Amino acid sequence: QVRLVESGGGSVQAGGSLRLSCTASGDIDSNFCMGWFRQAPGKERERVIVPVHSLQSPEYADFIEGRFTISRDKNTLYLQMNSLKPEDTAVYLCAAARIMGGDYCGRYLSWGQGTQVTVSS
Repeated sequence: QVRLVESGGGSVQAGGSLRLSCTASGDIDSNFCMGWFRQAPGKERERVIVPVHSLQSPEYADFIEGRFTISRDKNTLYLQMNSLKPEDTAVYLCAAARIMGGDYCGRYLSWGQGTQVTVSS
């Protein structure tokens, strides 16, 4: 079982920045994808930056508009968020998926508990 732990959330004013981290441990091997999702109150979970293919650039949600970037160092995934807006307020979740045939990322089945990001105007 893969265990994911997020950190780095907090409260910031609009225009501020945060850097989230997600560390994977447990039953992992080198072949897994990691991505970021978020869920705002009363809304469905949505993709933020999520790899679809392990060897290609991840997919970025339209609302990012160049403000967020993703990076990975072995088993730790980062999300750098700049120019934050109040509408970015949400619980940010990290998820992992095994790499399948053709180097595609499988279903994201392993999830962290999430870290709260609150952006005030």
